[in-house]
Amino acid sequence: MPLDSTAVHYGAGVHVTPSGAALAADVTGLDFSKPLSANTMEAVKRAWADHLVLRFRGVSLTDEALMAFSRHFGTLDRAPIPAGERADPVRGYVLTISNIVVDGKPIGGLGAYESVWHTDMSYLDEPPYASFLFSVEVPPSGGDTGFCNMAVAYETLPAATKARIADLSCKHDSSRNSAGELRRGFREVEDPREAPGAVHPLVIRHPASGKICLFLGRRRNAYIPGLELVESEALLDDLWAHATQPAFCWYQQWQVGDLVMWDNFATMHRRDSFDPTTRRLLRRTQVSGVRHGRV
Repeated sequence: MPLDSTAVHYGAGVHVTPSGAALAADVTGLDFSKPLSANTMEAVKRAWADHLVLRFRGVSLTDEALMAFSRHFGTLDRAPIPAGERADPVRGYVLTISNIVVDGKPIGGLGAYESVWHTDMSYLDEPPYASFLFSVEVPPSGGDTGFCNMAVAYETLPAATKARIADLSCKHDSSRNSAGELRRGFREVEDPREAPGAVHPLVIRHPASGKICLFLGRRRNAYIPGLELVESEALLDDLWAHATQPAFCWYQQWQVGDLVMWDNFATMHRRDSFDPTTRRLLRRTQVSGVRHGRV
């Protein structure tokens, strides 16, 4: 588990300073106003593999620059389109995360409330590989984003638990988002066994590093097929409590101009609530095109 916070030169002018926690590092040496060289991106990708979450502070990014950087890591996914609106052919890959309301209409999603631990869109058969979040406006306090290291979480499980979950899978509920809101077109589900959503192995092999990771996704309405409901609930509660303990976590306290990217297969994340009378505005992209593997 990386606990050092000494800056390391990764080459091509890229310097990486680990957070000192179980994951995450600050990266300097990139000029986002210019095309990034192959050597620069190779250094960034090595840093990302080592630390799972990277933060670039004090940067200025247009939507086009955010998309261009994200494309270095995979195929851009189109952002969801609100009902009644048309896709933007240029910026249609950028999603607005915000609590700001203009003329009575929210300009983005997720509001000001807590977003619980989750993996982005794990309810899909092929979840996105990486997510990128850039801060334009931030509240004076609150709205921090926590990340946990799912490779370390797996490594530190008792041997008996590793053996027990080796061949088990979990269904990831698609009816609600990470803020607990019921998605449009879905009905309320009381029994997790009846919840819709993709089924993924509880233990996956990371497609790039080959590391073994827990893959929990989202807790609400999760269910392990083949187990009695009470047994599934107890096992999932134990795994979630283990994976999200503070020793495996790091929290991002947002500043304007922060770009944070994370590995969606090797981490989970959450967000603190914040004062809804303050403003928070972030721009988000994600990439796919890579699949996790079964161990």
